[in-house]
Amino acid sequence: MSKVRRTGSRRVKTPSGDVSVALDGPKDAPLLLFFACGAGGDMRSEFMSFITDGLAGNGLRVCRFNFTYQEKGRKSPDRQALLEDAYRAVVQIVQEDWDGPTALGGKSLGGRIASHVVAQDLATDALVFFGYPLHPPGRPDRLRDEHLYAIDVPMLFVEGTRDPFCPLQTLEEVRGRLSAPSELAVIDDGDHSFKVRRSSGRSTQDAWGEVIDVASEWLRKAVQR
Repeated sequence: MSKVRRTGSRRVKTPSGDVSVALDGPKDAPLLLFFACGAGGDMRSEFMSFITDGLAGNGLRVCRFNFTYQEKGRKSPDRQALLEDAYRAVVQIVQEDWDGPTALGGKSLGGRIASHVVAQDLATDALVFFGYPLHPPGRPDRLRDEHLYAIDVPMLFVEGTRDPFCPLQTLEEVRGRLSAPSELAVIDDGDHSFKVRRSSGRSTQDAWGEVIDVASEWLRKAVQR
């Protein structure tokens, strides 16, 4: 993994307010990944920073950003329409300086919003989900899957075996109904944030390294299809 090249942060105007955006990794990377936060943290959380540094260090360009509610320090996410508007605005502005392949995704909520905007009409070459929230814990009757069947670009699901938001058996049933190609990368003993127990024989940072490796390899292959 090479030294991360940072280009600093900037502000992007969205329909619900300005948000912070940071770009990391080489400007001549083979792909630009838009990497949105989960509901419980912002773009500078330990997970977001660690994964961004790893992906950028592996030669990918990474754009991470906040949603408006995170920018304002609120804990409750905005309405879905506002989250989607913010994601679209960031992609539109940042892509003005990029003419290569792109991938959209994010941690939990961020990945779900990415999937919605792509299912609607936002163009991209691939989607990558870091802990997709397929349903609320213990509520398999509330599947968030209908829009996934409208997606026609390759998808990668990176999931932990202990994630209550995305039981692997349920995810495999959903993947079996997808029309687009998809792959699953399993992080053994990982929870919704890929944290692992000491009994797993490795640290959480080791597990996060596995997340970086599988996502980096898959993203590089995705743009070569």
